[in-house]
Amino acid sequence: MTDIPNNPSRLDLLASAIKRERQHAGLSVTELAKRAGVAKSTLSQLETGIGNPSIETLWALATAMGLQVTRFFEQPQQHLRVIRADEGDTVHNESGRYAATLLADCPAGLQRDLYRLKVQPGAAKLSKPHPPGTLEHVLLCTGSANVGPAHDPVHLNAGDYMSYSAHVPHLFEALEPDTTAVMVIEHP
Repeated sequence: MTDIPNNPSRLDLLASAIKRERQHAGLSVTELAKRAGVAKSTLSQLETGIGNPSIETLWALATAMGLQVTRFFEQPQQHLRVIRADEGDTVHNESGRYAATLLADCPAGLQRDLYRLKVQPGAAKLSKPHPPGTLEHVLLCTGSANVGPAHDPVHLNAGDYMSYSAHVPHLFEALEPDTTAVMVIEHP
């Protein structure tokens, strides 16, 4: 993944977007260059922020990936959401014995994997970045843990929920024995 400087230029943002969309499409630099009819060296330079692409080159790259050229000028949203155990919009049944709190709905066109976690204290489980657009949802059931982006994890207690963009390194670190959680990974 292209590292974006703290104060990125438009060319840095464009370079990051081209690489992000190529990786999202599952294409190598060689394959995309071939499909778009541009030199591999040109595409490599564009992805590193070197050069000044013409609109024709951007159009060819976008067309080869089945995208609108404007997609290169959109930046992915950073996502981090935490809902504590006593928060959220909850509905109850008539007797009041059943309560449901919607933590996250599934946007159209996405896929989700569901996991039950049981984690012991010790070294944090560090995960590599997933493809752009991937979100992880964690509902901590028992214990406590540090969860989320590796550079800034969030402390969760039993009943807390969070979601975060998983296109950066992220972690799960149990702080109590037999910490359990439900994890949902949302794929674009």
